[in-house]
Amino acid sequence: MHDLPPWAQELLRTARVAHLGLTDDAGHPRVMPITFALTATAVVSAVDDKPKRKPGAELARVRWLRRNPAAAITIDRYDDDWSALAWVQLLGRITIAEPADHPDALDALRRKYEPYRARSPRGPLLLLRPERALRWRAGP
Repeated sequence: MHDLPPWAQELLRTARVAHLGLTDDAGHPRVMPITFALTATAVVSAVDDKPKRKPGAELARVRWLRRNPAAAITIDRYDDDWSALAWVQLLGRITIAEPADHPDALDALRRKYEPYRARSPRGPLLLLRPERALRWRAGP
């Protein structure tokens, strides 16, 4: 991520929501909004305590990523002034991990999101180590 230009690094640091792209059991593409934070080596997201029908480790997205860990995380900036449009997409493989094994990831999420300070995500964590980064912006 360090090879990205400053504007792209800033977008990664400041955006509040990203979109996780992955494939389901049938090989169909899926995209879902996620909260995320950066560590020294990964983009991290957590299965948290927002209402869900199943416990974190049993969620479809976790099952899909165990089957096929290839994923993309896209962060974008929209503005009605189209000269301000921009996006960054990070491609790689997701590792599913327990929060206790990655305190740096939990710390990064707590620093970024106030609800995680009151209640740490129970996980699991989704760690994407970027293998490739794409980016685009409309203006200079």
